[in-house]
Amino acid sequence: MKRFSSIVLACAFFCSTMATADEGMWLYNAPPKDKIKAKYGFELTQAWLDHVRLSSVRFNNGGSGSFVSANGLTFTNHHVGAACVHQLSTEGHDYIKTGFYAKTQAEEAKCPNLELNQLVGIEDVTEKVNAGVKPGMPAAEAGQAQRASMSQIEKDCSTATGLRCDAVIFYSGQVYNLYKYKKYTDVRLVFAPEFDIAFFGGDPDNFTYPRYDLDITFFRVYEDGKPAHIDNYLKWSASGVKDGELIFVSGHPGNTGRMLTMAQLEFMRDVQYPAALKLFARRIALLQNFSKESAENARIATEDIFGLQNSQKAITGYQSGLLDKSIMAQKAADEAKLHEFFKADAKNAGTPDPWDEIAQAIKTQQAIYPNLTYLERMRGFSSHLAQMARILVRAGQEKPKANRDRLREFRDSALPSLEQQLFSTEPIYKNLLHTTPPIIRLWSAGHQTKKPGWESHSGQM
Repeated sequence: MKRFSSIVLACAFFCSTMATADEGMWLYNAPPKDKIKAKYGFELTQAWLDHVRLSSVRFNNGGSGSFVSANGLTFTNHHVGAACVHQLSTEGHDYIKTGFYAKTQAEEAKCPNLELNQLVGIEDVTEKVNAGVKPGMPAAEAGQAQRASMSQIEKDCSTATGLRCDAVIFYSGQVYNLYKYKKYTDVRLVFAPEFDIAFFGGDPDNFTYPRYDLDITFFRVYEDGKPAHIDNYLKWSASGVKDGELIFVSGHPGNTGRMLTMAQLEFMRDVQYPAALKLFARRIALLQNFSKESAENARIATEDIFGLQNSQKAITGYQSGLLDKSIMAQKAADEAKLHEFFKADAKNAGTPDPWDEIAQAIKTQQAIYPNLTYLERMRGFSSHLAQMARILVRAGQEKPKANRDRLREFRDSALPSLEQQLFSTEPIYKNLLHTTPPIIRLWSAGHQTKKPGWESHSGQM
């Protein structure tokens, strides 16, 4: 499931000595209405689903939020808003450390490159995407035909509606939905608490125990220089949550890894994660040494260190599961049963074995992994200036091409967002670039460091 797909997560809590939860994750256009009504007595009406979807917002730097007033006010977690808070800080004004509060709308500070997206429509475009795929077509050609169709569908949608339109892949390519977003690019910081309050309790309370802190940041979206009018927003509850209440959370979660094969898991365990953890440890140590040189250096490096440590903790947790022999044995046994079920089905006779195909793909990935990560994904050149330089070079190569033939991040529908990031007023600290080596940027546990989508041309803009 793509990072930018909007879904609903439902949790039902019941009165007991220890609270239990019954969880599910569903697309807005495919919720199990009958099952929820039968089990919980709650009817997911279309009006209710539309209200919650339109009250939700996606942050382009990674994360989810909600509209909470008719005047464009929105809020999210502190770590999601921290990039803007850090970018607005200057020497002598460290808003990460001291917090930020705009007493009036005139004091609300515009974020340099933050874009918020409200999902206003969903359309199934599976048939349109697959229209150019012919029987017997090699996988590479079929993939190119699908990407070309996606780019054209997105361009037609954006031209006709003025919206941001993204073709989203679900269920390993079995379903393609066209997500239509209203885009807000004038986003201003309203309130952010100081880091020590937002992260009170630290990692133990973050990963193990309930947190008692103010992990929140408020923004306001503007249109034509005025606060945007929002028809759908979530209202404040003075009474709070009560025992036994049914709770729904709307957002944009990270990818699921539940369907990865043993070949994929073993590659992550033996190659991908060890390399990433070594890089994180080295980069964190270098940034910490850089921070010790001055208070200003510490301010500059704070957000990068926090992001890297967050990724380090997430990958360490993932890796611990992959190193657990009992977990891997159970996974292998489950996969063997599914594999046998596949082979026993007569309709699969004579068709390629998907597990073998994935295993062969992993061998290819392992062979190209060093060049792929250090060059294409810019592990060796991932400073802001290097990223910008590559975008400029590739833009010169890609823009003259037909829209359908370009790399995904240079398709017509994506260019406005790419250009906003490229030409933003986000500060670039040359002393940090010159004194520390580059790092890898990667997704993890629903978070990333900075600039999602610049690590490759896989279309994950």
